[in-house]
Amino acid sequence: MRDSYGRPFLNLRVSITQRCNLNCSYCHGEGQLKSSLEMSPQEIAEIVRAAAELGANRIKITGGEPLVRSDVPLILRQISSVPYIKDLSLVTNGTLLTDELAEELKREGLRRLNINIPSIEPKTYARLTGGDLSKAIRGVEAAKKAGLYPIKINMVALAGQNEAHVDSMIEFARANKAILQIIELEPLHIHHDYYREHHLDLENIERKIADSAKRVKSREHMQGRKIYSLPGVDVEIVRPVENTGFCLHCTRVRLTSDGRLKLCLMTNDALVDLLIILRSRGTANELRAAMTEAIKARKPFYVGASDPC
Repeated sequence: MRDSYGRPFLNLRVSITQRCNLNCSYCHGEGQLKSSLEMSPQEIAEIVRAAAELGANRIKITGGEPLVRSDVPLILRQISSVPYIKDLSLVTNGTLLTDELAEELKREGLRRLNINIPSIEPKTYARLTGGDLSKAIRGVEAAKKAGLYPIKINMVALAGQNEAHVDSMIEFARANKAILQIIELEPLHIHHDYYREHHLDLENIERKIADSAKRVKSREHMQGRKIYSLPGVDVEIVRPVENTGFCLHCTRVRLTSDGRLKLCLMTNDALVDLLIILRSRGTANELRAAMTEAIKARKPFYVGASDPC
């Protein structure tokens, strides 16, 4: 199905918890309002099934830190049994990922991982996350051993913090046969002073990477973002802020950890409580109908003057 801007619904990003074992200064918390309520594995699977029947064939599990939930393998097993799902991935900080857990997650249907690492300089990593870099690197090693490829390393680029570490992050990704994703800081769930001080326009970084690229691709159904193929490594640049083209190519809808359909990262307008439908014994048809109505009405957050309205 498509919204009024012609954007297909292809991706569902499912937060399963707001809990986390780290305290990253730049974290946007998936844009979710605070809640301690969490969905059960069966409830998650029922919503994913409804989304898949509406066209979403790519599911990404997020948090918080998903691996703080001991039932993540069961969640993956439930989702992987849903028809039409082509890709099941998970975003983690990697610090809780052991060899045994990585193998179990793969057995239960996980195909690939995004691992959040803002720097491979230990002191910078500790300052930005409150965590131990060595544990995150062990998580990368565990993912490699389990064959959870392609591994994608997420680096939020921050002025005055880690902007000088881009080259070392590219080398780290190359050495681990990973993709490096450099992400622009968004003005969400952080103080405006922090954003003003640390927001970094990625234009100069992207230009430098583009100059070294052997080829450039564009991910049509992932906000049109660019992928630069450097010798031995691919680098993606994610520039969403005030980017109308990014919004007009968005095929993603979010599900909060307390079971609300969230149509855009940047706003909590028009949240649709799907969990209350399930817990009041609503039918699958009612669940799909609620999702359909919401998705058809979704709009880009950043809209250009020449874009449809």
